Amino acid sequence: MNDGDTCRGWFYLPDGAKPGPVVVMAHGFSAERTFRLPAYAEKFADAGLAVLLFDYRNFGDSDGEPRFLVDPTRHVEDWQQAVAYARSLPEVDNDRIALWGSSFSGGHVITIAAEDPDIKALVAQVPYVGGIEVKLSFMNTLKAAVSIIGDKIAALFGGAVTVPIVGPEGSFACMASSEAMQFLDIVDDGSAWNNRVPARALVTLGDYQPGDVADQVTCPALVVVGETDETTPPDLARAAASRMPNAEVTAFDAGHFEVYMPPLFEDVVGQQARFLLKHLAA
Repeated sequence: MNDGDTCRGWFYLPDGAKPGPVVVMAHGFSAERTFRLPAYAEKFADAGLAVLLFDYRNFGDSDGEPRFLVDPTRHVEDWQQAVAYARSLPEVDNDRIALWGSSFSGGHVITIAAEDPDIKALVAQVPYVGGIEVKLSFMNTLKAAVSIIGDKIAALFGGAVTVPIVGPEGSFACMASSEAMQFLDIVDDGSAWNNRVPARALVTLGDYQPGDVADQVTCPALVVVGETDETTPPDLARAAASRMPNAEVTAFDAGHFEVYMPPLFEDVVGQQARFLLKHLAA
């Protein structure tokens, strides 16, 4: 619970009586836990790992208004609360905590592990590490400025002015590229999610640079990159990994969203499970 709002999630417990390691998971930018993450959690649980999979405030069935608010500071606070909760569970070995994040939350797990030396391992899948230069047309720059100002005014009254999350290349959206619309392929049909986010997210995106603390991550880290990723470029993820004392990189011939889906998914999650089991062994 943060600021009176409750984050909700699912706890996966593998077969076996004695407390074992646990992986804490959450999704990326404006995504909910139902968006393909249960497939990862189930694979990890089948491999013998407990999993705590949660939604941030303002997303899914977690509390919080306005809905779909993306704020990395709040996200990191929610991660800290989730890790503390995982450590309190009697069903797990609270000395063996790992983090799993993807895209925006791939940056969050770097941020958390840099602050918490007791984290035993992390997986950062196609991670956002900062360093991205966004070039907008004059018209889209104007739209962004108007939306941000309007959202700041609306926030004073508890409201929001929203902008699109994904859009085609050249359009006005938080993610506008030839691959961005593939985001919709992972959206759960039963979700109330829509392709909008409060415009203040445009400001926080530029300010958030998790790669700056990569050198403080001392636990074993697996960084998963997509060689054709247009959303979180692989060269930036590799550069962040090179600053981690105990990191390894695995690469796939894939874009940002292809790692979530067949046919690559089984290979991706299999490598991640083997990495976690190796570094969370008793």
